[in-house]
Amino acid sequence: MNRSNSGANLPTLRSHNAALVLDLLRVAGERGISRLELAERTGLTPQAVSKITARLRAEGLATDAGHRASTGGKPRTVLRLVPDAGYAVGMHLDRDELTVVLVDLAGAVAASRTAPLDFGAPADEVVAVAAYAVAAVRDGGAQPVELPVLGVGVAVPGPLDHRGGVLHRVTGFPQWDGYPLRDALAARTGLPVVVDKDTNAAALGLALRAAGAGDFAYLHLGTGLGAGLVLGGGLHRGARTGAGEFGHQTVQLDGPVCSCGGRGCIEALCLAAVARGDVAEAARVLGTGAANLVGLLDIDRVMLGGRTVAADPDAYVRGVRAVIDERARLGGIDAPVPVTAAGGGDRPVAEGAAQLVLAPLFGRVAGADVAGADGGAVLVP
Repeated sequence: MNRSNSGANLPTLRSHNAALVLDLLRVAGERGISRLELAERTGLTPQAVSKITARLRAEGLATDAGHRASTGGKPRTVLRLVPDAGYAVGMHLDRDELTVVLVDLAGAVAASRTAPLDFGAPADEVVAVAAYAVAAVRDGGAQPVELPVLGVGVAVPGPLDHRGGVLHRVTGFPQWDGYPLRDALAARTGLPVVVDKDTNAAALGLALRAAGAGDFAYLHLGTGLGAGLVLGGGLHRGARTGAGEFGHQTVQLDGPVCSCGGRGCIEALCLAAVARGDVAEAARVLGTGAANLVGLLDIDRVMLGGRTVAADPDAYVRGVRAVIDERARLGGIDAPVPVTAAGGGDRPVAEGAAQLVLAPLFGRVAGADVAGADGGAVLVP
């Protein structure tokens, strides 16, 4: 496979059917899956599956994984994904820290890097630091050859325009308003780039890992507070990609002024409780917002994450669950939605950012416009 400096080109993946087959290979893991099983699960003809798998093998994306006993006739050849046939860089640009990971096609982290970051510095300086981190994590892989990197997924605080990769007035950092982060980082790295909110990236990664989780909200409490929503089997960004601004719902009309300019926002109240060390109050405030989401969207699960939650996950899960359970009891609901901790601190955000690049290759989410290495727009298959 060609391992060039620019983003890797995988023409086979432009086929929807090939993406379905590739996703089943990914899910099967090392155990692999036979062509007959692929045909049964995709609804494709055995001939179509044979053609697709032949192309995947020719391009180095699939390989033999042995044989499986058959109920009749000769043993079936089993195929598996080749994880190191492609990689994606996932990056979390938080207000005070940068986390970047190199992830293979199977979702395994091959390299990672964390460093302090001043998100309030001039935007061009932040982009230069981010570009250096991308280069460092690519060079930090275990393989001695140039890795086929498909692109860079970047997760940042919102609000932003996901389609255009342009940031809006990030709470507390108005200088980012209108900055074309996607194009700027693509020009610096020579790789395709896709940008999304940190909470959306984390929710995407969790949805891919937690099959069957149903509709859920991922609530991220770190230097800020936001939500990622998975509804109807897909990531919900909203018509203007502004969904999930969970932290700026007003819960106290005469409350303290928030950095967004409003009063009584759940983020301001929650972070104030965190600052004074009152974890129980922070969890209660977070639970109030979570209960509002449950009542509004009738979701199946609430997941909590972020470095603040990671510092005392049991306390936050208990506190949020108590509010949701009480709200359910008052509403006559016998089975309130479960509350769990996602784990990993901020790491799921960076890993989810890598999935912004990888997931469309497996037909798991709709493609998104990304900036190409030449600064133009390309379509992720």
